Amino acid sequence: MVRQNFPAPIFGLLFWLIFVSTGRTQNGGTWQTRAPMPVSRQELATGVLNGKVYVVGGYDADAHSTATVQVYNPTTDTWTLAQALPIAVNHNAAAVAGGKIYSFGAGVGETFVYDPNSNSWAARASSHYVHRGTAAVGVINNRIYVTGGEGTPSQRELEVYDPVANTWTVKAPMSVPRNHTAGGVINGKFYVVGGRAGPSTDALEVYNPQTNTWSTLAPMPTARSGFAAAVVNNELWVFGGEDPQTLVLRAEVEVYSPATNSWRQLPNMPLPRHGIWASVIGNKIYIPGGGTTPALINPTNTNQIFTVSVAERAAL
Repeated sequence: MVRQNFPAPIFGLLFWLIFVSTGRTQNGGTWQTRAPMPVSRQELATGVLNGKVYVVGGYDADAHSTATVQVYNPTTDTWTLAQALPIAVNHNAAAVAGGKIYSFGAGVGETFVYDPNSNSWAARASSHYVHRGTAAVGVINNRIYVTGGEGTPSQRELEVYDPVANTWTVKAPMSVPRNHTAGGVINGKFYVVGGRAGPSTDALEVYNPQTNTWSTLAPMPTARSGFAAAVVNNELWVFGGEDPQTLVLRAEVEVYSPATNSWRQLPNMPLPRHGIWASVIGNKIYIPGGGTTPALINPTNTNQIFTVSVAERAAL
C-alpha cells in the first residue's frame, strides 16, 4: 500500500467537502438537503403518519392548486404518491389525530380526512367559519384546534374539531386577526404567532383550553407571515416566511421558550422560503417545498431537514 501525505491546503479542502456532504452545521442544529419532491409546490401543508411526511395540497409551478399528496420516507430518502385529495387546494392547513391526517381550509370550510390503511380520503363536517389562507392548527387530547386564516368575519375565530363525534365547537377568538400564520401545542396550550391581516405581525398569543382564554406573550423578534412553525423540546421553532408589503423573503430562525417567555435567534435558513409548513419526527424538523420569491408563486422542490443539536437540547 502506498501511503500518501496530503499538503495542508488539500487536506483542508477534503475536510470541507466531507462537511458539506454530510450537512451544514449551525448553532442550534444541522441542515441537510435530501431527495427533492417530484413536484415543486408552495402554500402547502404537511403531517406525519407512521414515520413518513405527507405533503398535502399547495400551488404547483404553473400557479395551479393541486390535490396531489406526496409522501417522503426519511429511512429510504424516497418519495411516493398517496391518494389525491378530493379537491385541489392551496393555503390549506393539516393536522394528525388518531392515526389520520385532516386537511382544513378549502373554499367553504370543507374538512377531509385521510386514512393510511385504506389510502383514501373522506369528507367530514365543515367548519363554522372559513379558514382559508393558512390557519394555525394544534392537537390537544385528540381534538384539533384551528384558528385564523382568511375568511369571514374577522380571521380571529377559533374552532375545535372532534374527530370521534365529527363536530365543530366555536371557542373564544384570538385578539389579533391573522392569516398565513402557524403555531403549536406545548404542555396542553395552543401557541399562535405571526401572520398577517394587512402588515405582517410579530404577535404571539397562547390559548388555554381549561379557561377558554387567550393571553398575549413576548412578541417574535421578526414580524413575518407564510412561515413554518414546529414544537421541539417544549419550545416553538419558527422558520422563514415573508413580508409581502416590503417584498422581503425571510430566512430567520427564531425559538420561543415558554419557560422564560423569551425568544432567541439562531443562524438563518440556508434557503429562505415562504408558503411552508413544518413536521417533526424526533428532533428532526422537515420543511419541504415553499416559495422562493416573496409575494409570488415560484415554488421549489427542495427538501430540507433541520436536526436540533444535542447541545441545544441539553441547554433546555
